[in-house]
Amino acid sequence: PIKLRCRAAPALQIFFKCNGEWVHQNEHFSQEYKDLNTGLKVREVMINVSRQQVEDFHGPEDYWCLCVAWSHLGTSKSRKATVRIAYLRKNFEQDPQGKEVPINGMIVLHCRPPEGVPVAEVEWLKNEELVSSLTDDNIDTRADHNLIINEARLSDSGNYTCLASNIVAKRRSATATVIVYVNGGWSLWTEWSPCNVLCGRGVQKRSRTCTNPAPLNGGAFCEGMSVQKITCNALCPIDGAWDKWSEWTLCNSQCERQRSRECNSPAPRHRGKMCEGNSEATENCTDGLCTQSKAFPRSSNDVALYSGLGAGIIAVAILVVAVMLYRKNRSEYGVDVIDSSALTGGFQSFNFKTTRQGNPLLLNSSMQPDLTVGRTYSTPLCFQDSADKDLFDPLPDIKVKVQSSFMVSLGVAERAEFHAKAAAETFPRDLSRDYCSTMDRRKKGLLTLNGPFNICKEQLRTTGVFGHPGGRLVVPNTGDTTLFSCILCSVSHSVCVCLCVCHGVFSVQTLEGCEILLGPEVTYGPPGLDLLCPVAMTIAHCAEVDAENWNIQLKRKTQDSKWEDVMSVEDESTSCYCLMDLTSCHLLLDQPGSYALVGEPLTQAAIKRLKLAVFGSMEAGSMKYSLRVYCVDDTPHAFQGVVAAEKTKGGQLLEEPKMLPFRANTFSLQVSIQDVPQFLWSIKPFTTCQEFSFPQVWCSNQQPLYCAFSLERYSPATAQLSCKISVRQVKGHEQILQVYTAVAETDKESVPFFMQTDCTITSQTGPKAFKIPLSIRQRICATFDTANAKGKDWQLLAQKLHLDRNLGYFAKQQSPSAVILSLWEARHQDTLSQRVISHMCMEETVVVSNVAE
Repeated sequence: PIKLRCRAAPALQIFFKCNGEWVHQNEHFSQEYKDLNTGLKVREVMINVSRQQVEDFHGPEDYWCLCVAWSHLGTSKSRKATVRIAYLRKNFEQDPQGKEVPINGMIVLHCRPPEGVPVAEVEWLKNEELVSSLTDDNIDTRADHNLIINEARLSDSGNYTCLASNIVAKRRSATATVIVYVNGGWSLWTEWSPCNVLCGRGVQKRSRTCTNPAPLNGGAFCEGMSVQKITCNALCPIDGAWDKWSEWTLCNSQCERQRSRECNSPAPRHRGKMCEGNSEATENCTDGLCTQSKAFPRSSNDVALYSGLGAGIIAVAILVVAVMLYRKNRSEYGVDVIDSSALTGGFQSFNFKTTRQGNPLLLNSSMQPDLTVGRTYSTPLCFQDSADKDLFDPLPDIKVKVQSSFMVSLGVAERAEFHAKAAAETFPRDLSRDYCSTMDRRKKGLLTLNGPFNICKEQLRTTGVFGHPGGRLVVPNTGDTTLFSCILCSVSHSVCVCLCVCHGVFSVQTLEGCEILLGPEVTYGPPGLDLLCPVAMTIAHCAEVDAENWNIQLKRKTQDSKWEDVMSVEDESTSCYCLMDLTSCHLLLDQPGSYALVGEPLTQAAIKRLKLAVFGSMEAGSMKYSLRVYCVDDTPHAFQGVVAAEKTKGGQLLEEPKMLPFRANTFSLQVSIQDVPQFLWSIKPFTTCQEFSFPQVWCSNQQPLYCAFSLERYSPATAQLSCKISVRQVKGHEQILQVYTAVAETDKESVPFFMQTDCTITSQTGPKAFKIPLSIRQRICATFDTANAKGKDWQLLAQKLHLDRNLGYFAKQQSPSAVILSLWEARHQDTLSQRVISHMCMEETVVVSNVAE
């Protein structure tokens, strides 16, 4: 029971009244005393209220009592005292779950306390000690009873318990064990050891250790080799031997003659010993009969002789030095010679000689490879005819004007210049370990490890003027959009926003593999744009997303044109949000700038998608017909270069583009033409099968590659061409392109049917840019942004929309619901019909109504 006390002065009587009825006088406990300060008589009355009385009472409100006091001055009522039964249930609505997180990752532990009256207060214990966000800025315990550790440290490992308490009891949740682990990292390679033999063929070694950092708490051990070995050739020492003695000189004025010999038969080399003995010999030329009396002056003939000998020696030395320098230059800039007899072999195994580094003559992919001795590759190689200069040449160096967008703020049309020129390079095929380092060496001077990874020669750009309601920017035919759910410019009420998409060239050698560009570089601005909430951006990519096979990073360009890591798409961050779909990546960004998706294959099972297309055109005034097979990354933006180039050539699309999965297994891509009618068409010998090396395809960086097949008809009456194009990766997938076209027609539409020429809306502002009506959006935000005791808040909205990862990012936003809806809009921009949108809005209205009730 509880005791209710009532005190009044001066008072003659005091009675309690509970739930509208007077309490019997026998249940009152009264006492009187005199206040020493005022001298007035004070009366105090007390009653007991039991739990049974409260439970038995059934009324429209809680159990209540008040007291009424009488005196000679009149009566007075006290305020009501409400009595409720306090409780705290035993079971938590949600217990925290243990997890393993990498160091510097985010830790989010969820806790929903048991239902109770009064509402339970939540505290967190780590190893039975209280955790407080007041003493550690890295810890946040204010987000709806959840515990958020922004950057995990090793010291954050431990057993975490959620403690709920009120005046009734304390309840402990199940213990969640958090382990912060560290993945191992390789140290730098040591220097190569000396050759282990002094003479002949030996071995050199270098090593590295998995200590940078060492794996900890179950972290993954370093993948790869800890020791590398290479062969070395130590030159054997050659001891010197004396040459024959020279003839004796004439007897000089001292009655002596000399002779000499040189240690050059052979000369000592490679740490060999010098000759033993004297190199000069002197003897008396008169058998001791002649002795020196005084010095005789030398004649003019002797002086002339010695001068001539000195000049001759100097001339010979200069000639020797010149010959050595000439030979050295010839060895550095010489060109490997191809063995023409190999041309008669058709398909066979060839021996490739590694290209000399620094030789500019071998960087042209249209030249013949060197077929001299070197590494041997057993896989059959499709051979190309050296006479056909058009084979394997990337897109020609052309400039095409492409209508891309319009400038809303200026009211004028703007054209973007597309400059299509791919890197023409030849790569060896055996690149299972260092295919990216080979490409990096050939681009030496163009790229550095921290330098820019793109040379943006072609841009597709669109602009728009947006105010506070926000809007949407779209770059046509690229799959890249930006959604501004709300904009606040600190300078004026509206701001001009620009969105640019351009090709990238990226190949940076890392310790374990190669990073490649998975989509175009996307830039939105201007710099310094002051945003009220994050921008939702969609970037197309060409990767088969799999966390086991890919490490995909979001990178941003700094002010000094270098690229820095923003986040990994698998990690959780409070500064950026990244959501990967099958073909697109949806981002929530706070800062304007240039962004790009970069992937590093972790295993040979990593796949990037390639788009294959075949175009054809008839050469004017001839009987020749050209088939061009393109291989580009499977993104809308990458294919625009092919469309623009073929438009200038008058090319016709002969088959709908197809997708080919290309594995990171270091094997090349072969393109062959099959089933050509031999009695109607002829094709050049050795050109029916052609080949792209693995680095050319894997590190293409959104640049189109193509090979050409040149056919010639025997008769002008031949008006049809039917054949098949087989594109396959060695030990990988294969795709067939079926060609059936009328080569005689000239009025055929040359523009491909899939260019989406009806895509002219590049910017939308205000409510019309969004799929969810503004009234529904405002109602959802007003309801779900408010904390609810039953858990029906913005976290429930994220769960229903399948956006319930990285909740720590939404928790940091001013309106989490608005940011969640913007991400949902960006994710479903191309998939929802108006009927589906209306149905969704009706469902959300019902949910909002239920939550409000």
